[in-house]
Amino acid sequence: MNAVKTFFVDDWYFAIPMTLMALVAFALVAWRFLLNVYAKADLDGLMPDLQDTLKHKGVRGAIALCREEKGLIPQVLFVAGLEAAEQGAAAMRRSMASAIELDILPRLNFLLAPILAIAKVATMVGLLGTVISMINTFNAISEAKGGDPRGVTSQAGAIGLALFATAMGLMTAIPLVFFHVMFKDWIVRFETRMKAAAQKLITLVQNTKPTAR
Repeated sequence: MNAVKTFFVDDWYFAIPMTLMALVAFALVAWRFLLNVYAKADLDGLMPDLQDTLKHKGVRGAIALCREEKGLIPQVLFVAGLEAAEQGAAAMRRSMASAIELDILPRLNFLLAPILAIAKVATMVGLLGTVISMINTFNAISEAKGGDPRGVTSQAGAIGLALFATAMGLMTAIPLVFFHVMFKDWIVRFETRMKAAAQKLITLVQNTKPTAR
């Protein structure tokens, strides 16, 4: 604990920015996690309701239902497909592909770039702090009178403290890189699920005939 206190007091110009970066980064991770939760949808429960709505209320009723549902797949993907349903299956595919590429994927990748950037910057800032602290330490050693070994020994703690900056940078960067990789993997799996859901919607629209009133 003394080393940590000394680091924050003596090297505050590195400790404070690195602490702020860590806090901001983990806030972004929490934000991205919540966005992922809100992006999910209960498709197993939605599809029977959607089929019934298509049968009794037509495409417009299905669009209204999807807009009221939670998740990006019904709110964005299904709405885009249903709006092009009158033009046929090919138009639905093009519309949903465009929605995935231009609307959904940018939303899913939101915040990932700054999370990775902070991970890389934190490592470099920690290394810079260590280098500067080591330079100061070796300068103090070289200035010890007559090569007094006690002067060298007295700087051993300073060398350990200098390495604390790199350690702090790595403690920030390693979890951020892990979360970034996990988020990217989640996006890949979510994209696969979107493509499967899009095909199910096309099949559902083709096989469901509105009930005549």
